[in-house]
Amino acid sequence: MVTVEQRTDTGQILKWSNGTWLQHNADKAIEELVIDTRKIAQPSQALFIALKSSRRDGHSFIKDAYEKGVRNFLVSVELDTAPFPDANFILVKDTLVALQQLVGARRKQFKIPVIGITGSNGKTIVKEWLYQLLNESYNTVRSPKSYNSQIGVPLSVWLMKPQHKLAIFEAGISQPGEMEHLGGIIRPDIGVFTNIGEAHSEGFLNTRQKINEKLMLFRYASQLVYCKDYPELNECVVQFMHQLKGAGGNHLSLFTWSQKVEADLQIKHIVKDGNKANIEALWKDEQLTITIPFTDPASIENAIHCWCVMLLMGIPHDVISTRMMALHPVSMRLELRQGINDSTIINDSYNSDLTSLLIALDYLEQQKQHRQHTVILSDMLQIARADADLYEEVAEHISRRNIQRFIGIGPSLYKNRLSFKKNKKLRSVFFKSTDDFLKKFHLITFDSEAILLKGARVFTFEKIATLLEQKVHQTVLSINLSSLTHNLNVFRSKLKPGVKTMAMVKAFSYGSGSYEIANLLQYSGVDYLSVAYTDEGVSLRKAGITMPIMVMSPDATSFDRMIAWKLEPEIFSTQSLRAFTAMAQTLQVQGYPVHIKLDTGMHRLGFMAHDIEPLVKELELNPYVKVASIFSHLAASEDPAEDAFTAGQAAAFDQMSKQITDHLPYKPMLHLCNSSGIVRHPALHYDMVRLGLGLYGVESSKTMQKQLRQVSTLKTIIAQIKDIPVGDTVGYGRKAVATSEMRTATISIGYADGYPRSLGNSKAHVLIHGKPAKVIGVVCMDMCMVDITHIPEAREGDEVIVFSPELPITQLAEWAGTIPYELMTGVSQRVKRVYENEI
Repeated sequence: MVTVEQRTDTGQILKWSNGTWLQHNADKAIEELVIDTRKIAQPSQALFIALKSSRRDGHSFIKDAYEKGVRNFLVSVELDTAPFPDANFILVKDTLVALQQLVGARRKQFKIPVIGITGSNGKTIVKEWLYQLLNESYNTVRSPKSYNSQIGVPLSVWLMKPQHKLAIFEAGISQPGEMEHLGGIIRPDIGVFTNIGEAHSEGFLNTRQKINEKLMLFRYASQLVYCKDYPELNECVVQFMHQLKGAGGNHLSLFTWSQKVEADLQIKHIVKDGNKANIEALWKDEQLTITIPFTDPASIENAIHCWCVMLLMGIPHDVISTRMMALHPVSMRLELRQGINDSTIINDSYNSDLTSLLIALDYLEQQKQHRQHTVILSDMLQIARADADLYEEVAEHISRRNIQRFIGIGPSLYKNRLSFKKNKKLRSVFFKSTDDFLKKFHLITFDSEAILLKGARVFTFEKIATLLEQKVHQTVLSINLSSLTHNLNVFRSKLKPGVKTMAMVKAFSYGSGSYEIANLLQYSGVDYLSVAYTDEGVSLRKAGITMPIMVMSPDATSFDRMIAWKLEPEIFSTQSLRAFTAMAQTLQVQGYPVHIKLDTGMHRLGFMAHDIEPLVKELELNPYVKVASIFSHLAASEDPAEDAFTAGQAAAFDQMSKQITDHLPYKPMLHLCNSSGIVRHPALHYDMVRLGLGLYGVESSKTMQKQLRQVSTLKTIIAQIKDIPVGDTVGYGRKAVATSEMRTATISIGYADGYPRSLGNSKAHVLIHGKPAKVIGVVCMDMCMVDITHIPEAREGDEVIVFSPELPITQLAEWAGTIPYELMTGVSQRVKRVYENEI
């Protein structure tokens, strides 16, 4: 029998995956599983798994992986291996199934306790808090990020190593039958079912079916922790336990807690005191109390689940109490902020462990807008390993990446600085504490670079962030890049295999920021970007965006710059075609890609039906251009009342595009659909679709609005609070009158920031402490006033939500009598953009 002390090699992978050799050179050790060629840490010890999905086929990236040093591949296609002479290829029927099988087989070798977590909400928080609470007692491995899917779970479980003494994994599902696979991979000893709610309910008949499917995670478990206050969950758990007994399966013991009924941990009182919550409970006839530094209901529920697990594992209660008080917030997002001297700051200063460091380093490598990359890292306090071994491994990971400078902070890093100084290409400097670094900050130059801040909470890296971040307006537009990726994938799921995507990043990406959005879309495999003007495209090229870019409103005077920067023009008239041809001829380029715009009824730009014949003649004799695509724009794709008009546009597009393609020796791409068209007119997807506002979470037809996530949150602060006597007025023109004693807050946003004047004295409100605060008086240039009489807890400096997923921009647009486009593109450039990426 193979033991976990031995290295896994390709021979074992072959056996575990039920594969056959397509090509076999020699068995090689496998330390890393790779599904993305952009994230390869140890190529010589990596196994590339060519996964297939509706959007992408991993087999097309084998050449890329091979060129990066990977020599071991798991495939499901009998491909030609001749171009890869020294590689191993294992052939399986289905690479996803094989991935799950091989990790499931490897998992069985480990005899350490494994905690498995599922539920509708709180899975990741409970996992991260259990890690905080238990890692001091056990060398613990856990799921990175929210790796809880059919692919994420096996990649997480693969991280188990012989030195680990505890494992914590989360599992989520969206369809029936999925958890059976994940349960066989995780095989938890202790299970946690956090709660049941509406999240991801689309794939299930009802709540009971969803609960029963999730319970399949625990069919090998011996203990299950859950709250009895969810009646359907409690009934399903009891039934599940009896089914296991009746089938002669694993014996499952229940550890329950409740605030309402009798349970193993009976919650008696929850007293909120400032920013803390004291939780009193009865366990085995003993009164116990913990205090946590949170007061919101979700955090209290998550903490009690963790309390139950610790009691179950026999952790002394004085230890539990001490560690609960030290719980700190879980940041599941990397923040990308604008820094001093044209730098970019990646702020991940909440925890510092090896898994999250590798994720952050991957994210740093994506910042192609800067050639210089710097890492500022603190001691890694959450890892129970010998310092020398740990920092040798950290130094090795740093050396493999495009990092020019390393700044280590903390006594352990200072002690082990020679591990980093061995790399002569890396400039490294070390400080014994954060205060030492801050004292010498003025001696260190940061300029035009990407800087990763990665620190354990005790090192207070927020002090460093304050110095590094550019001081701008206190009004902030937060853009959640993970939500944008989610929206992209929602739309992609509507497309047939092979249909390409063009993403619109014009108008500063609808106000969300150009490079950051374009970089994410490039990384996500979008096929084309589209900008309005040449300068927008040039800026993206200068920042490192290499993918094809179409310019929708090209100026003939900028055609030379377009060619120089490999930007592809929209051609909408014979004059623009001749002007571009003349420039291409002058610059001696041939076959340059252009995009022909047809006017099928929008009557904005484009060739009309009577223009097609002369256009064809121009193209037939033109060696300087090649038609990359032919497209048009739907005028009312979101409106069912206009479907006949849309059908007429499509018919005109078919006829006009055919006239052109019939006279070309090649086949250009055809594209017609915008975001609403993708949803409502699937027959019109052609070769490519164009995603605009839908990417940012607004879908005009409202057919898919519930599936999308609003990407942006605009927030500001309370600058001042005033008590207004009866009869006094507020703002310019004395438009608001206090009819009773009123408490107002002046907030730091006005029409110069993009908050419309029309919202003054209207139905509009903002959110303060989650409560609506009505806008009163006239909106000023830099600020406005809101009524907070009913929000006594409001204080100067508190956060104010202007729009967010909880206060949708569509609602704001309705109040303002405009459309979301106008509000999004109207957010001023002086408003600081912060980019968040869930991890």
